[in-house]
Amino acid sequence: MAAAGRSPWRYGVPIVCLCAGLLLATTHTVSGGNEIRRSDAPRLVDLVREAQASVDRLSAERETLTNDVDNHHGGTPTAAAALAAMTSRADALAADAGLVALHGPGVVVTLTDAQRDAAGRFPGDASADDLVVHQQDIEAVLNALWSAGAEGIQMQDQRIITTSAPQCVGNTLLLNGRTYSPPYVITAIGDTSAMQSALAASPMVTLYKRYVLRFGLGYTEQTRSDVDVVAHPPAVRMRYAKPAGPLGY
Repeated sequence: MAAAGRSPWRYGVPIVCLCAGLLLATTHTVSGGNEIRRSDAPRLVDLVREAQASVDRLSAERETLTNDVDNHHGGTPTAAAALAAMTSRADALAADAGLVALHGPGVVVTLTDAQRDAAGRFPGDASADDLVVHQQDIEAVLNALWSAGAEGIQMQDQRIITTSAPQCVGNTLLLNGRTYSPPYVITAIGDTSAMQSALAASPMVTLYKRYVLRFGLGYTEQTRSDVDVVAHPPAVRMRYAKPAGPLGY
């Protein structure tokens, strides 16, 4: 009688046991000896709830601190009087600081880049710098208006104050963190005759007007009986200023 063939389980069972052992060893290594599917593992919804609770707690603390600050100076009559004096002084200086909107007679100056001619061309001998409004052109107009005693100046939709610094970046203007493209509109309130005379006498404005004639840059100057100048939004922060006069030296 022929010998029966060897059963495949003779080799399959050891292989299955070996794989199971490797799997268990790998699981133990990854988990560090701890249970992988722990019932106390944090869930996403729990994390969201904890974050929301933290936000609510911090918001309540903020409200409490805000109320403390608001009521801090009202504890005694002397403190209340000092606060009233400082507030009155700040209100008196608000107009000079540019924090109050103005309206009255003024001058509107508009500067813009050169435009192409009817054939769609620029002057042949013009460079790229000759065809755009530069920072020094804007500063020349602003300085001329200030020298003529302008009461308030607005450029585009922003009030110009002592901390304003228009800067050209390529063919755009950066003012107080906002970017503008030409035309650049400058509105000034004050003695219109004096401001026009200052613009006409400014060497840098005169030079710009030559470029207007030579390369087609834009320049318009208009007097109006009533213009509006917006207020600069509070609060103004001084980083490098120091008191003027003997205390500043």
